[in-house]
Amino acid sequence: MEKYRLHSGFTLIEILVVLAIIATLLSLVTPRYFDTISRSKETTLRHDLIVMREAIDKFYSDKNVYPETLDDLVQNKYLRAIPEDPITESTLTWIFTSPPDIEDKGNIYDIHSGASNIASDGTPYADW
Repeated sequence: MEKYRLHSGFTLIEILVVLAIIATLLSLVTPRYFDTISRSKETTLRHDLIVMREAIDKFYSDKNVYPETLDDLVQNKYLRAIPEDPITESTLTWIFTSPPDIEDKGNIYDIHSGASNIASDGTPYADW
C-alpha cells in the first residue's frame, strides 16, 4: 500500500492552467487600467488649466496688468502653488501666450500645456 501513497502538492499541469487564467485576466484588465490613468491625467490637466486661467483673469481684474510669471500668481495668493503639468510631470513646461494687445502690460495672457503628445480626443495637449 505504501507504493500508492498520495503526495500533497500541485502538478505542473495545474500550475500552468492557473498561470494561463491569470495571464488572460491581466490581458483584459491592463489596457483598461492604462486608459483610466491616461484619462485621469487629461482630466487633471483640464482642471488645472481652468484654475490657472481663472487666476490670471482675477489677477488682471484686480491689478489691471497681466502677471509676468506664474510666481506672481502664487506670491499674490491667486494660486497656492504652481500646479504640475500631469502629462509632462513638471511645473516648468507650461507655455504662455502674451497679451494680444501690445499696450497691455504683463507676460501671461493664456497658458497651455508643454506636452507634445496627442490627447485621447485627437487634439494636441498644447491646444487646450
